[in-house]
Amino acid sequence: MKLGFVSAIVPELSLASVMNLASDTGYDCVEVMCWPKGVAERRYAGVTHIDLAQLDDYKISEIHKLVSKTGVVISGLGYYPNPLTPDEEEAQISKDHIKALILAAKSLGLKNVNTFVGRDWTRSVDENWPQFEKTWKPLIALAEESDIRIGIENCPMFFTNDEWPGGKNLAFSPAIWRRMFETIPSDHFGLNFDPSHLIWLHIDYDQALFDFADKIFHVHAKDVRLDKNRLNQVGILANPLEYHQPKLPGMGDVNWGRFFSILTDTGYDGAVCVEVEDRAYEVSLERRKTALIQSQRYLRQFVV
Repeated sequence: MKLGFVSAIVPELSLASVMNLASDTGYDCVEVMCWPKGVAERRYAGVTHIDLAQLDDYKISEIHKLVSKTGVVISGLGYYPNPLTPDEEEAQISKDHIKALILAAKSLGLKNVNTFVGRDWTRSVDENWPQFEKTWKPLIALAEESDIRIGIENCPMFFTNDEWPGGKNLAFSPAIWRRMFETIPSDHFGLNFDPSHLIWLHIDYDQALFDFADKIFHVHAKDVRLDKNRLNQVGILANPLEYHQPKLPGMGDVNWGRFFSILTDTGYDGAVCVEVEDRAYEVSLERRKTALIQSQRYLRQFVV
């Protein structure tokens, strides 16, 4: 296994600075964000550490030199839009950029691209399914042709009122994962697994690790703390941010020793990348760097 972090937490840094930060703080890899240039509408979105529009042979050579110089590898390219949004123009932009991401990963000699399946949040899972098939079958076909693995993060993307009632990502539960992988049976279609999302959904992440071991292509290390007193007041149908908070690894409800025990039992040897979304550490770049240092020190006991 390799321990890394998601570059979205340091949007103001260049790729070279990100990779040097990873090296200086003891990380092995980085998941590099590759959003198209533009204005982001949510936290952690819109971060561009590799601009695909500028990715020519010279840039590719520079990236390889940077990897060699720092000793830090790229675990995958990340981009987390909503390709199933009912806004057709937005959906098309997302699909086109995912295609570009697959080809960019191939050009860079990488194996992983991480993203969301997306969802029309005003419709049921069944109502979303025809568009899911129409959108994702060609994308996975391109991934197969390019020998790139697509890791879908299991976040429901239901945090704010404009994501009500269904959230903006279908792939949040084991039942839906099974249906996805039955609909599109491919060795190039899998998960970017984050245990924290399953906790507030009251889903056993340990069992999911065992059940989907062959589909886990990439892992996010993010913790979460449930506020049981608040949950007792508002219930699980409330906006999820009313009763849970993302935290740094070791500061929430994930049992990381057991989590890594299961990962090793199942033979996982890929990247585990810290995803910092803890508001207590967001006030400055220095605090976010501190969050990465603290997370590395805590998780390194499990990843040698």
